[in-house]
Amino acid sequence: MFYQVSLDASKVINVTPRYARLRAGVNGSVNGSAKAKGQIIGWENIELISDRSLDIMLNEFKQLKEEFPDRILIASIMEEYNKAAWEELIDRVEQTGVDALEINFSCPHGMPERKMGAAVGQDCALLEEVCGWVNAKATVPVWAKMTPNITDITQPARVALRSGCEGIAAINTIMSVMGINLDTLRPEPCVEGYSTPGGYSSKAVHPIALAKVMSIAKMMKSEFGDKDFSLSGIGGVETGSDAAEFILLGANTVQVCTGVMMHGYGLVKQLCAELKDFMKAHNFSSVEDFRGVSLQYFTTHMDLVRRQQEAIQQRKAVRKGLQSDKDWTGDGFIKETESMVSN
Repeated sequence: MFYQVSLDASKVINVTPRYARLRAGVNGSVNGSAKAKGQIIGWENIELISDRSLDIMLNEFKQLKEEFPDRILIASIMEEYNKAAWEELIDRVEQTGVDALEINFSCPHGMPERKMGAAVGQDCALLEEVCGWVNAKATVPVWAKMTPNITDITQPARVALRSGCEGIAAINTIMSVMGINLDTLRPEPCVEGYSTPGGYSSKAVHPIALAKVMSIAKMMKSEFGDKDFSLSGIGGVETGSDAAEFILLGANTVQVCTGVMMHGYGLVKQLCAELKDFMKAHNFSSVEDFRGVSLQYFTTHMDLVRRQQEAIQQRKAVRKGLQSDKDWTGDGFIKETESMVSN
């Protein structure tokens, strides 16, 4: 995956600093101090798309395909609300030999006035129109990258698939404010004393990303079951176990960005090795052997109650934990809470 391409990079002006970190055990206000020694679990960026020129990007695409002709190269592109601009960008990028396009309908910050990123992904009518332009022009497969900053992520995903996209990528970063410096009373990341909400990523977003991918996968299976659509899982992937979870929820592929930024390119080999270890432990010979296996175990809370009541009747025994809220004892709530935890 090659991020993030647009026609006119001169319109993109980034600032520094543009990242802020959240560490375990502290809030976002002390990350820059000596007190901050915990593991990094959250990462915020207020970075716009790349300010590198399109010509440089296109030359790098060509070089990559020449050096690695047997590898898949996907260009992640984003453009403003202009049909001609989208068509020109797609044409120029495709000429380099890329294998697919990921369309960014999900960047949560920067240039909403130009109807870019999440400004499109949060508006299903606008999304349908732009997907129509993109898919009428593109000759390679197209993924639509979804924003999590929306009530029901299946709605734009459904629109994208019905508008001709071959796949969905989810999620992009989550709109956030990392923290307030309690000494200066200024927000982080701080640029000349000011900041702006940005995109949140890293380990802390992983459970949220899993939930969004699960919802999309279930929708795709129930509404597009006979279609050969793909799903790419994104969010907090740093280990092979993280990747396996996305695949178990129906993802065909998994993407990593912040993890590599923090740990380096060596993370990719480590992740692949850990994923292979997981597969070996379960006697899986390919990703397809376990893709989507865990989807069947998600249901409604009402159904959970029904299943547990039936199980109790079958066992003719009282389940572990409390029968109802009136059974809480007060001082014993820690042990009582622990008795109802499943992991």
